[in-house]
Amino acid sequence: MPSLPTETDALLGGERPRSRRLSRYLRHDLDPHYGDLLLLFCYIITGLLDSSAVFIWGSFVSMQTGNTVYFGLGLVGSDDDRWIKSGISIASFCLGSLCFAAFHRAFAPRQRWVLCASFIVQLICIIGAALIVTIYRPVRDAPLSWLVLVPLALVAFQSSGQAVTSRVLNYNGLTSVVLTSIYCDLFSHSDFLSPKVIAHVEELRRAGAVVCLLFGTILGGLWAHSSVGMMGALWTAAALKGMIVLAWFGWKAKDGDSDQ
Repeated sequence: MPSLPTETDALLGGERPRSRRLSRYLRHDLDPHYGDLLLLFCYIITGLLDSSAVFIWGSFVSMQTGNTVYFGLGLVGSDDDRWIKSGISIASFCLGSLCFAAFHRAFAPRQRWVLCASFIVQLICIIGAALIVTIYRPVRDAPLSWLVLVPLALVAFQSSGQAVTSRVLNYNGLTSVVLTSIYCDLFSHSDFLSPKVIAHVEELRRAGAVVCLLFGTILGGLWAHSSVGMMGALWTAAALKGMIVLAWFGWKAKDGDSDQ
């Protein structure tokens, strides 16, 4: 004798299609078109964190060229511990590049859940650093300790995720961690002094990268000179990174993939 339906059958039956739709939605390959806008947004985060970190911690957390100079100077003799912080930042960034790149290679690199997961990890790293700074309030020029090294390492680790994402989306010029090559390409362009430069999307991206990093740097400088210091910069960066996670979650799927 067949079992009679119960009042919960409709609810249980509705859960499976809903979960399958969510699963398919998260597995959509995202359209990289306009992804450069999010990478430009990452330049604001880079400027915000680097300007605050240099002023308070004495080390960059994203742009590793400056850290390499500090580290090299420390190897030949230095009166401060900046070179140690720079070395930690470089090592963390390199480790992050290895981990984020391996993660994207292991799965479909442009799937919605993969990009969301990558930026969620970055967000968790910033929140972890923000919690340490908020709870223990390490002061500027404090003796070298885990209260500085751990947050610095976490922030440097996550910043590599932005650079890896630029490779995933094929916007190799928008790493969000360097401007030197962008300055060169921007000002050496054959149409730079011509009105025709407005029609070059790549030139507009380069100019946007400079403006966004400068804006983030000013914002970070304001936090660094305020009473909240690094704490304010980190929580602001966490909020901005969370906005990127939400953007990837709602991003347009590649044509044809969303209909599957």
